[in-house]
Amino acid sequence: MPFNIPILLTWLRVALIPLVVGVYYLPEHWLHVSDQNMAATIVFIVAAVTDWFDGYLARRWNQTSAFGAFLDPVADKLMVAGALLVLVQLGRVNAVIAFIIVGREITISALREWMAEIGARKSVAVSSLGKIKTAVQMVAIPMLLFHDPIFTVLDMHIAGEVLLWIAGVLTVWSMFYYLRRAWPLIKEKSGAL
Repeated sequence: MPFNIPILLTWLRVALIPLVVGVYYLPEHWLHVSDQNMAATIVFIVAAVTDWFDGYLARRWNQTSAFGAFLDPVADKLMVAGALLVLVQLGRVNAVIAFIIVGREITISALREWMAEIGARKSVAVSSLGKIKTAVQMVAIPMLLFHDPIFTVLDMHIAGEVLLWIAGVLTVWSMFYYLRRAWPLIKEKSGAL
């Protein structure tokens, strides 16, 4: 397993996931709910920034690796799934939209794994649609974690909820995009079984 700054940042992101979740399990006399929201939001944003930064550094310093290519999307999916589970438990996110987002991630991860096994991983490589979906999620989730209005003007919960539903639409759209690209091979391989 290679060890470099980009992989260290990815491991940091993995380590931050329990903090986003765990802050809501602290006793209220340790940390008030609004402080829990602030702490979870800050930790999530730091983790999201490491997501961009580790990829940037890996490409810039030519430190990309197969292990990093594996760990990075796993960290992203764990981060999003962990935050969504907490938000569902807090009643801030509809379980249906959380299921759509997590279900898509599982489906596309399995599809990519299968496509890699048959030597066709490039046909389901990350698209710009997938990147936009991820960006919208990474903006929506901290808004929902923060939850409180900003300056009594911007209701972060409503803004985050709208963005998460947009991310949900992009999630389904990108899933069908990847499945459509893989469909000829799926048909070919299932006919060979």
